[in-house]
Amino acid sequence: MSNPVINYEKELNEAQYEAVFVTEGPALVIAGAGSGKTRTLVYRVARLVELGVNPESILLLTFTRKAASEMMDRASQLLDVRCRAVSGGTFHSTANYILRRYGDLIGFPGYSIIDRGDCAEVVGYIVGELGIKRKELKLPRNSTIVDIISKAINKSMKVPELLETYYPHLTDLSDTINVLAGKYDEYKKTHMVMDYDDLLVKLKKLLVEFPGVCRALGNRYRYIMVDEYQDTNPLQAEIVELLGKDHRNVMVVGDDSQSIYSFRGADIRNILEFPGIFPDAKIIKLEENFRSTQPILELTNAIIERARQKYTKCLFTSKSGGIRPQLVVARDEAEQSCWIVEKIDSLRREGIPLREMAVLFRSSFHSFDLEVQLSKGSIPFAKYGGLKFAESAHIKDLLAHLRVFLNPHDRLSWNRILKLLPGVGQATANKVIKWLNADVPSLDRFKEYAATQKGKMKVLLDLVRLFDALSDPDLDVKDLVAITIKYYEPILTQKFDDYPKRARDLSYLQEWSAPFESLEQFLTDMALEPPEVNRAPSDFAERADFLTLSTIHSAKGLEWRIVFIINAANGYFPSRHSLLSDEDMEEERRLMYVACTRAKEQLYIVYPETGRDSYYGSVMLEMSEFMRGLDGTLTDVVTAAESLHGGGRQFRRAKKGISSVKTSRGFNIKAGDVFRHPDLGMGVVLEIMDRNRARVYFKKLGIRVIDLRTVKEGQWVVR
Repeated sequence: MSNPVINYEKELNEAQYEAVFVTEGPALVIAGAGSGKTRTLVYRVARLVELGVNPESILLLTFTRKAASEMMDRASQLLDVRCRAVSGGTFHSTANYILRRYGDLIGFPGYSIIDRGDCAEVVGYIVGELGIKRKELKLPRNSTIVDIISKAINKSMKVPELLETYYPHLTDLSDTINVLAGKYDEYKKTHMVMDYDDLLVKLKKLLVEFPGVCRALGNRYRYIMVDEYQDTNPLQAEIVELLGKDHRNVMVVGDDSQSIYSFRGADIRNILEFPGIFPDAKIIKLEENFRSTQPILELTNAIIERARQKYTKCLFTSKSGGIRPQLVVARDEAEQSCWIVEKIDSLRREGIPLREMAVLFRSSFHSFDLEVQLSKGSIPFAKYGGLKFAESAHIKDLLAHLRVFLNPHDRLSWNRILKLLPGVGQATANKVIKWLNADVPSLDRFKEYAATQKGKMKVLLDLVRLFDALSDPDLDVKDLVAITIKYYEPILTQKFDDYPKRARDLSYLQEWSAPFESLEQFLTDMALEPPEVNRAPSDFAERADFLTLSTIHSAKGLEWRIVFIINAANGYFPSRHSLLSDEDMEEERRLMYVACTRAKEQLYIVYPETGRDSYYGSVMLEMSEFMRGLDGTLTDVVTAAESLHGGGRQFRRAKKGISSVKTSRGFNIKAGDVFRHPDLGMGVVLEIMDRNRARVYFKKLGIRVIDLRTVKEGQWVVR
């Protein structure tokens, strides 16, 4: 175009400009943390539309609907409203859109989508139907079996192969779990339901088995862009390849250094091997960081430089100044928590709002001690994670009624809503469902059955009246939800002690349903990407300013001025199980990189010298190996105890260097004594920490802290 509307040279740096102006052929954009990845995608969408490309022929695949919507909004603001017509969405929503149109070709002319909790219920039902004796076989939980089946699908592996690799302790049950996987698949087809994974599996099946459909979709989506490509699983990569194999206008954007979701099936090899699938792909690196100060970037570069497999890149910023990250050494977890509370108080006094700070951790339970200290200090916080809104029992109850109304084949939802009725247990529910399935399940067939029932079974007529009320063709989706809520309210008050809070959730759900044009669309969205009501400050719901506590996985894509990373010690971060696998350790390294790159101005990495072990009790901890060699060079080292003196807080630290002590059990020990532990073996006392604790070196396990109150005098061997 001779007169472009947008001044791309002014708005973009050199690497971003190069990526935006790739219009034909494959391209791989390696976008380092904070390097303007989203900006690049937005400008490329606008550029393609500006060139005259039909917006509907651009397929923008993201990992959240919100991300796609925001990108299209921004592109529209840059150019014009045409950008709103871009075909944007998640892999799963796109798959659902295509399958609703072509599903009859693969035996799914209509279907409901079930969530992970529903999947576990289905597996439990199948276990019962097959007469499998769970206790005798030591069969894992239903949710674990669902995880195994899902992981096998997402990693494109057979169940026995997956068990050998990831669940070796369950290989004896390989045949049983494989049978359950087959029966689970049969159940879904019989009852016209799909789980989250099926959307991708069935889409690939459609593309492979019906080449004409694949060509038609490829012709429709002439330009494919994929965000966060490092988080795709093999199935998603195959779908992208199938849709783009003819025109080859495929641009994937991502950062191999931020591939941290292997537990969901993400495979870093997708982004590493993209040039092998598209050999003529342009590779463009975005390395200018717009988020963090240079001292923070120097640390993150050093962390990821040690990765075994990577696209080499070096983040830099044009910002000047900044303080070095601090490595904070605490005596134990309690001191770690007290130091963080003290530091947060100090930062608040400097005028930094809580909402601009975050505490990140490897696993959700790592923050428990800190949560107690924050509550004592009246510091409001929100913890990201836990039970999702759509997984709550009352939400699932309500949606089950609407799912049955839409799809009477849905046995699982029938079972749920029948058991909510007074006097109806599992046996009665089974009886009703068996009668329904003796013919084609329908609401009319249910009405016929209910009309014949007397006594306590007359409660079935309440359901009939609900379905009759929902059948009014003039009702919109919000009305359907409102009618169902009114029916469900008496059940809610009887079932839950905290029903007022749950009633508010239902009111929110009613409001959220208003924009949907069809019940099918509403239920699909609830299954694929429900509202995030749970992301609110617990215990401080009315406070606008609060500290964020988050697992690192949940924090990806976010940023704060101040970031604390806690429990940065081997066994915690990296996690204990990852220490046994090079592949897992590589992902843990990337996880540390993601955590550090969330910080804009100040970064504090904290680790305790002692921790708790479920088997050994108190144990010595080592600094995370991801920090090894970087302490004192790219970080300043701070001792927590030395700074815990302000604000009226005193933290008593145990004295070191005691040569001997009389324990609370009445016998003397001293440094150099030999200790015979019934489980840990022979050890030598290195240090008496206080009257009840000693550091002991064990030949096989290294240094451990021993609680002297649990030791009998006969276990000491005096040298």
